[in-house]
Amino acid sequence: MNRPNAPKRDWVRVKPGERAAPLAEKPEHDDQKLLTLLQSAKREVQGLRLIHLHMSLLKDKTHLDIMSIRRAMQETADQSAYLQVFNLSNDDVIVLYKGIKFSLISDVCQKIEKLMLARTIMVRRNPYGEDSLYSIMELSLNFVNVLRFVEGLQKDVSGEQAVQQTKPPITLEELGKIERAVQMFDLSPFMLNQPVINIHNAEQNEFEYFELYIAVKALEERLSPQFDITANKWLFSYFTANLDQSVLKALNYGVDFLRGRRLGLNLNLSTILSASFIKFDERLTTDLRGNVVLEINKADLVENISLYKEVVDFAATRGYRICIDGLNEFWVTHMDLEYMACDYAKIIWSDDMDLMSEDEYATFSEKIRAQHNCRFVLARCGTVSGLMFAERAGIGLVQGRVVDNILRKGVLIHDAIKTAKVMSDD
Repeated sequence: MNRPNAPKRDWVRVKPGERAAPLAEKPEHDDQKLLTLLQSAKREVQGLRLIHLHMSLLKDKTHLDIMSIRRAMQETADQSAYLQVFNLSNDDVIVLYKGIKFSLISDVCQKIEKLMLARTIMVRRNPYGEDSLYSIMELSLNFVNVLRFVEGLQKDVSGEQAVQQTKPPITLEELGKIERAVQMFDLSPFMLNQPVINIHNAEQNEFEYFELYIAVKALEERLSPQFDITANKWLFSYFTANLDQSVLKALNYGVDFLRGRRLGLNLNLSTILSASFIKFDERLTTDLRGNVVLEINKADLVENISLYKEVVDFAATRGYRICIDGLNEFWVTHMDLEYMACDYAKIIWSDDMDLMSEDEYATFSEKIRAQHNCRFVLARCGTVSGLMFAERAGIGLVQGRVVDNILRKGVLIHDAIKTAKVMSDD
């Protein structure tokens, strides 16, 4: 029946023989938009969190998947102080947000990961070294890595990257086997130490302290060569907590190694407050406790700030020193290390640090020199350029492969830096 007064429909029926209108093409990407935002807001990122959905790592995906994920993220915007979604040219999705409970964000991300991996697989680990379809992080603590990733998208317009062959992440069952093996295993061949050297002593190589650590990859090859222990960050964190207990058990057999030298121990905050550490502490005299540096990773600190405060009080009472490990130049510039009450702060050397603008470098070096109670260590120096940067920026302590090589040759670190400066000037 014809109804002359009926409203016109807002759709058109496709007649036989006609082709339906094509579906929308891949949406325009937001690479430049995100890059511009990051570059303009790098001094104002405190409080912002970032979700990186690694859709590019899926073997099969559709643009409909990406748009569905975008809608799912936008639905959480009502509960946030700020949320913005960016579609990247490689099909990844990045979300910047503020003011949403971590549990809510984690639930949404887990549902997305479960949905995607129910019908396809990831071809490799994500850019942050995790075996996960998503990464959630504090933007201020990972600013440089995120910025470099987005800048890399601008440079790499050639298409898909080569698939990297990696070992599968460790399973909970396999981790249980390793833990049982470690309890009956001699860890001493895997317990290494690396010196932290004072570069200003022109008379001799002055050892500030020796960092004691477990060669995890070597341990992996010995106990579980078919799996990657570090791939799953949650299981790896659980593994290191248990590994700490084994290290303390090994150290409890004798404390003579502490006499006349200072030792840095990489420990989780929960380990320092555990019964095993108390037992270790009871075997030390006051003088020996002063020779122990408790190295705490920045990620552990951020996730357990209340525990950190307890550790600071405990260390001050018992005479231990504290080192915050894993910092980058951005964190050093914006973090109040005097308030954190640490004795050392360890910065991870990167070639990108030589690319800082004049203003960024001036702010960075000024912050270094302004610290009175905290001494800085430039760690993981693989080349002499890192040592030269340390001297130029006012960082007095260095550590890394190139330091080990120089020491093996019997050369003073101070002289090696001086020679390198002369050669670079030529």
